[in-house]
Amino acid sequence: MQTPSNITLNKAKNLLTLTFGDIEYPLTAEYLRVHSPSAEVVGHGPGQETLQIGKENVTIKRIEPTGNYAIVLFFSDGHDSGIYSWEHLYNLATEYEVRWSNYLTRLKDAGHSHKQH
Repeated sequence: MQTPSNITLNKAKNLLTLTFGDIEYPLTAEYLRVHSPSAEVVGHGPGQETLQIGKENVTIKRIEPTGNYAIVLFFSDGHDSGIYSWEHLYNLATEYEVRWSNYLTRLKDAGHSHKQH
């Protein structure tokens, strides 16, 4: 299992940079929020995912470690039920382009446009 050697939140609190090995992966708060592993987002089984809309301006208020295997991210919209395991974060980091592209496609298919900051 990959464990991040460093986790850094920028001053604006909208970019979390994870370091795995010697590679840095900057992930936006929005990306992390819409890919939360919580039941609220993922559902309780395949096909039960809830599309997260309007999260362009969300920020990360706080990060709390959970044991030595995960962190909980506290978002400015009140969401704090996702436990981000190192494995989930590693997958989000290394699969960013595919996952982000899929998210934007799902938004568009649902009739929503993505508003850039």
